[in-house]
Amino acid sequence: MHLRKNEVAACTCIAAGVMLALAVGSGCVPANLSPVPVSAPVATASPAPSATPEPTPTPEPTPTVDTVRFSASGDNLIHEGLYNQARARSNDGGYDFTYAYENLRDFYGQFDVNWLNQETLVNDAYEPSGYPCFSTPGDITNALYDIGFRVFSLSNNHSYDKGAGGIEASMEHWAAMPDDVVTAGFYDLDTYDNLSYQTVNGITIGYLSYTEHTNGLNTPDGTQYGVVYLSQTDVIEQQMAEMRPNCDVLVVSCHWGVEGSHTVTDAQRNMAQWLADRGADLIIGTHPHVTQTAEWLTAEDGHKAFVAYSLGNFISAQSEPDNMIGILLDITFTKTTQPGGESSVVLNDPKFHPVVTQYENGYSNIRVYLLEDYTDDLGAAHGNFTLSCEYIQSVLDESVGEEYLA
Repeated sequence: MHLRKNEVAACTCIAAGVMLALAVGSGCVPANLSPVPVSAPVATASPAPSATPEPTPTPEPTPTVDTVRFSASGDNLIHEGLYNQARARSNDGGYDFTYAYENLRDFYGQFDVNWLNQETLVNDAYEPSGYPCFSTPGDITNALYDIGFRVFSLSNNHSYDKGAGGIEASMEHWAAMPDDVVTAGFYDLDTYDNLSYQTVNGITIGYLSYTEHTNGLNTPDGTQYGVVYLSQTDVIEQQMAEMRPNCDVLVVSCHWGVEGSHTVTDAQRNMAQWLADRGADLIIGTHPHVTQTAEWLTAEDGHKAFVAYSLGNFISAQSEPDNMIGILLDITFTKTTQPGGESSVVLNDPKFHPVVTQYENGYSNIRVYLLEDYTDDLGAAHGNFTLSCEYIQSVLDESVGEEYLA
């Protein structure tokens, strides 16, 4: 058999391999043969697994808390001396009432809402007049708005002082005020459904305003609008039932009590409890022209309501020392809204800041001070009588009590 050269080489290699295998198997390797090294497999390092980041936990939803700091001021009783001095201070033939209120500008600037009992009709359709049938120049609301008031209670014993025309003229004046002004107290006597709301800082406040009487004057003929008396409990209950689901806080103003008396009547207390039982959160009392006490009430459903029985006068030209002393309510509404949308509102930290109306001889320079800014020198110069800080404090301690006095 003839082999090609490459075939001979292959056979030789095969033979050598057989001989080597036999030698290894017997433990002997011929001297002229070296074992063929076999490469060991190279270990390959596996890549380290990358660390899986910990998932960021989803934050738990937290409640949202909103607050409204609210003030209420008593009877803004505009006697002849007040509008006459405002006329004298004006440079354009109108009435500049700024001087009367300027000392409280910084005070009202601290609040989200400032509420006022406007004791007299405001309009320019009638000549200004004082006691017993009041009409106040429309320019007064320029000063009141400028100082910070936005909510006005209009139902009181002087609401019918100028008859049907006075109601119409007053309502026209208030309707022309800026859109952020809210009034309560004159109602459509057919439906009673013209109700007042205001939303501030996410909190909706509803306002109602009622009076015990109108100085013996009946609802005028020919008017569509008028007051609701506190004796009209069916109407009040209807209005409160309509408003309660639509607001977070329901504020009810009551013009009640005995003029000149620091004593709260049983009728006031009974009415306050009745209002709380029907959903009122805050009850603001006006009319006595002097200060009375305040208290928390527990309603039938368990909620707490606060009542201030009388704030006294805010400003006036009355002639008795106790008529010069008033209190300004300072209270906070706190609304907590849960992630699911449920919400609750509480009233916090009610307190009163005393104020003093000052005027000199002849009822000149009528203006209002915070008691903390009042001095015995001012009191010694007061028209008609001396009004000391010690006397003022004694009246407040006895009529209001120390618990809520700031």
